[in-house]
Amino acid sequence: MGVVTASTSLGRSGLHDWIIQRVSALVMLAYVIYLGYFLCTTPELTFPVWQELFASTFMKVFSLLALLSVIGHAWIGLWIVSTDYMPKLAIRFIFQVLVILICLALLVWGIQILWSL
Repeated sequence: MGVVTASTSLGRSGLHDWIIQRVSALVMLAYVIYLGYFLCTTPELTFPVWQELFASTFMKVFSLLALLSVIGHAWIGLWIVSTDYMPKLAIRFIFQVLVILICLALLVWGIQILWSL
């Protein structure tokens, strides 16, 4: 027996979506822990210190990975909620299109912010 696939989900199957959810959650957790550590160990948090942190390639890539994780995590979660609780196809379709547009806008905006420093 195969796993049912969904054409609008992020992964190829429910199992892939589940794995993406868990991996993205771990990336977000690592990002929050890293930022928390930075905030707790930096004696004087000034704008130049903050700017220097986010100017590093490591932090840009890590932030982009965290952003992609947030977007992927949100899309899968909202897709699941919409397919479970929005029985009318038209409403679900409009909702999913809006979520996709918001996710794409956040991605473009995040890339602009991260790589324009």
